[in-house]
Amino acid sequence: MGARSDPGAAFRALHRPADPFILGNAWDAGSARMLAALGAPAIATSSAAHAFTLGRPDGGTVTRDEALAHAQDLVAAVPVPVSGDFENGYGDDPDTCAETVRMAAEAGLAGISIEDTAFATGSHYDRALATERNRAASAAARALPRDFVLVARADGVMTGTYDMPEALARVRAFDAAGADCLYVPLPPDMAALAEVVKATAKPVNALASGRFAQISRAEYAAAGIARISLGSALARVTHAAIRDAAQAMFGNGDFGNLTQVMPGAEVDALLARFDND
Repeated sequence: MGARSDPGAAFRALHRPADPFILGNAWDAGSARMLAALGAPAIATSSAAHAFTLGRPDGGTVTRDEALAHAQDLVAAVPVPVSGDFENGYGDDPDTCAETVRMAAEAGLAGISIEDTAFATGSHYDRALATERNRAASAAARALPRDFVLVARADGVMTGTYDMPEALARVRAFDAAGADCLYVPLPPDMAALAEVVKATAKPVNALASGRFAQISRAEYAAAGIARISLGSALARVTHAAIRDAAQAMFGNGDFGNLTQVMPGAEVDALLARFDND
């Protein structure tokens, strides 16, 4: 069975520790199709990049219905598995996380990630509640009629609300609660990332953003990483191009940045890559 008929199983098969695949975080159907045509074996949404397309900042500004509709657009656009970056599961309580899993599966997603950020307070859920949220989400995933990959995120190191020992304790708790893949975005360094890998026998995701964008795939492989995601980094590369061109145009009347373009015919070819699949 292929990625379209059994996306969860196809997605799970990509997760091989020490042989990481690169998960292409897209922000619309066009970027998803381009990334898949250029070799991405799987696509993911990015909550931040999606929010940017709606003219909103990142961090709890997109509703579950909006995220599901956006994810369905990406699922329809590409023949590879698509995973959803679904923030905190769009609710505080475990039952809401479980419902989000079921709705994501109905939308055709291969899996989702759920983080432990409590947007209402600007902090994080306590470890016990965060673990129960993952336990409920995992139970819902296992009750589905097909495979579904649940990623548990411990975001407090990235957001500055807890330290690495707490993150590692959460990784172990989320693992025991049934998560399929563990994720601590932007730990202090590669040594800390290696500690995340040691804390679980399950696949670990690394975020190639900021200082971690300077790490090669080979280095991630050596650390035991199974998956490398981009988050909103690629979307923000495009925003940097818009900023630089706009500042030159509106500030100095200089259109030189517009010469650094991809040929339209090449874009068209990539977008049409899957039309007959």
